Amino acid sequence: MTLLSTARYRFMKEIGAPAALRFGKIGKKRRPRPPDPLFAPPLKAARRLKEIIGRHYLLSRYTPGAMPVAWVTSGAPVEILRPFGYYTLYPENHSALCGAQKLGGRMCAHAEEHGYSPDLCSYARIDLGHALTGDTPVGRLPRPDLLFASNNICQTVLYWYKVLAARYDIPLILFDTPYRFTDTEDRPALDYMVGQMEEIILELERITGRRFDRQAFSRTVALAKETSLLWGKVLATLEARPAPMTIFDAFAHMLPIVSLRGLDVARGYYRLLLDELEERVQHGIGAIREERKRLMWDNIAIWYRMREHANLFASHGMAFVTATYTNAWAETTPMLDPERPLESLARAYSCVILNNHLEHRLNLMERLIREYRVDGLVIHSARSCKPYSVGQYDIKRLLLERLSIPSVIIEADIADERLYAEEQTRTRLEAFFEAVENE
Repeated sequence: MTLLSTARYRFMKEIGAPAALRFGKIGKKRRPRPPDPLFAPPLKAARRLKEIIGRHYLLSRYTPGAMPVAWVTSGAPVEILRPFGYYTLYPENHSALCGAQKLGGRMCAHAEEHGYSPDLCSYARIDLGHALTGDTPVGRLPRPDLLFASNNICQTVLYWYKVLAARYDIPLILFDTPYRFTDTEDRPALDYMVGQMEEIILELERITGRRFDRQAFSRTVALAKETSLLWGKVLATLEARPAPMTIFDAFAHMLPIVSLRGLDVARGYYRLLLDELEERVQHGIGAIREERKRLMWDNIAIWYRMREHANLFASHGMAFVTATYTNAWAETTPMLDPERPLESLARAYSCVILNNHLEHRLNLMERLIREYRVDGLVIHSARSCKPYSVGQYDIKRLLLERLSIPSVIIEADIADERLYAEEQTRTRLEAFFEAVENE
């Protein structure tokens, strides 16, 4: 780390980045939008979210020489990195952003041209495409100093990060989470994970040359828990009828809980968002103009079709009010404990939905359907995310038997728009709309 780089980063954090974001608004005359026939006015908090995202990627460009940079998988216990002063970036979030801007196919093609299979997860292909070409819609990403992964979401991240580790010649740290075949706690497995975390801390001390501050770590865990609880309250507002936002909104608003967990900015953001949503509930303002039916979404979003799907479902008076994906960052929150940070982190990160048996997932979906008074289920069978998509046809059948709930399976991809079949999807959805409306 150099004094000049550190001073430059601090200047950008305190003065440069806020000024740049303000400057970007100068001269942009906002034309009054006519009332949308399908949706209520957009959430005011969305402007703050855009600022947070813009600032996060902008500041990352000034980290080299000022602070170490870690690329992290969404399921890794990032709280361990915070006391060591790492600036963290999430390749999965960056890939989702590329997908939402309909750049996924192009960036996947970069990786495929270098020999990576089209059957590989599109998040991985987009990120590898970026690593190979530097292509990104956010200007520039800093070179990582460390890779931190956990296999609690899939095995692909490990092999993907091994490629990155070799390319950048940097350390890769893996947090290994044994799969949960039952709901009964496996004490040896928990002890194994706690032991890993102690070893990870020693390795980070060696890499950074810094002592691990356990008090700062406990404060970070407490902050992460509070932030996640706020996110859970945000999602709980959708139990109201009409729902004050939809899951399509939540897919965007979940970014801070994924990539800024354990930081004040995320906690502050969800307080802001929660206040606005509770005000909407109090005044009976729904996200869509006419909420007649309430739906649930399973699996990751189809990022490049968000707006089109939001319009399509809203035109049928259908609001998505819950999703297994957005719930994942609220489900294990109560397990976090600042007094027992390592054990509670091991428990929370090993109990995530994709590291759990299918009966757990089925029971979770049944509970969410009842709590949010869901009328229909849309299941995204994602070509990229095989662990999330396995067992979906059985889940569809079992939920129909238990709850008589109509459902549809959409076969698509999370970020590669080349794999979306418009005609096939529309045909399936039209049949689903008819089944739900006739309930």
